[in-house]
Amino acid sequence: MALRDDGAAALDWVASYLERVRELPALAQVAPGDVRAALPASAPEHGEEFPAVLQDLDEILLPGITNWQSPRFFAYFSTTGSEPAILADLLAAGLNQVGILWRASPALQELEEVTLAWLAELLGLPDGWHGHLEQGASVATLGALAAAREAKPGHVLASEHAHSSVERACRLLGLELRKVPVDDEFRLRPEALELEGASAVVATVGTTSTTSVDPVAAVVERCASAGVWVHVDAAYAGSAMVCPELRWAFEGIEGVDSLVVNPHKWLLVTQGCSAFWTQRPEELRAAFSLVPEYLRTSDEVVSFSEYSVELGRGFRALKLWTVLRCYGREGLQEAIRKSIALAALFEGWVRDEPGWELCAPRPFSVVCFRREGSDQENEVLLERVNATGEAFLSGTRLNGRFVLRLATGNARQTEDDVGAAWEVLQRCAR
Repeated sequence: MALRDDGAAALDWVASYLERVRELPALAQVAPGDVRAALPASAPEHGEEFPAVLQDLDEILLPGITNWQSPRFFAYFSTTGSEPAILADLLAAGLNQVGILWRASPALQELEEVTLAWLAELLGLPDGWHGHLEQGASVATLGALAAAREAKPGHVLASEHAHSSVERACRLLGLELRKVPVDDEFRLRPEALELEGASAVVATVGTTSTTSVDPVAAVVERCASAGVWVHVDAAYAGSAMVCPELRWAFEGIEGVDSLVVNPHKWLLVTQGCSAFWTQRPEELRAAFSLVPEYLRTSDEVVSFSEYSVELGRGFRALKLWTVLRCYGREGLQEAIRKSIALAALFEGWVRDEPGWELCAPRPFSVVCFRREGSDQENEVLLERVNATGEAFLSGTRLNGRFVLRLATGNARQTEDDVGAAWEVLQRCAR
């Protein structure tokens, strides 16, 4: 393989893909098994040239790709793999670092430390917190609850709208999860916390269904006297704290024990970059540190592998560092504010259109709404919209009713893209 020639062809393919992604179906229009059936049953006997891989990428795999990079993708949560992050991923792959110890890649660990400090400052977090990157918020939450259990065993409390990763972490750690009821804006009710015998409370800033914000300050106040660990899941909305006018959502954050924010959701970084901070790194280290003889060194430094379930770790900080440098505070704020403005625009269209209703407050860039009618009619509407390939939306249930969700946040989205989603919704509803 000729890296310069084939690498240029691969880069050209990515650039071409991003130029035409708006015209591709937002949701893959294939049936289960279609991609598998188009692939050979066995590995090739002899090596092939790289252009054959690109050809099959176009002809076999691309039809089975749900295009998360598409500005017509409005499902789940906002995401953009920006050009600087894509290029940084390429550089990280070329370097192929394995960060099992500080000495295994000093630059990997120290760039991660510096970049997490940069990001903490951009989000308005206190100085001095331990920070490192995980693959995703599920792993970060698992780590936080493992540290909380190490500090004080007991049950875990979280909103009934908390992410499913909290329940999964509790299963893996053998912890009981108790769901806490919410108010009429889908926020955890601090007065309903049963703190006797509790190990941790998970508060959410930007819940999965509605992006509601649990009252962190009130949760911290109640948990402090009880010695209960407070973990904040801000995987989605935490990135928005680069905008000072949105930091009301982080009121009380200085009192939490741990926090997770996903730059790969709303901060223009490619997948696999979840920022985790804690004020209590020693409890985290007590939960995870296990240094076998073959990894012992005389280096007077603690490696990240002592703070995480992972031993080997990739050079994740390179893409976050690159994005922060290429966009700066101003560019990141512009991206967040733009997506919130687009969500507000769509929200206004729904509010003003007879026969449609809004179903939850919109603090950030997700609009929860539905067509007047039964749950079944709204579920069918969602299926019709997604079957067109012209837009991809998701749904959820609030107060026992099925509702639709439209999430803006792709940096390539424009008013025309949001307008196209509204048009296909109205057309399919008719």
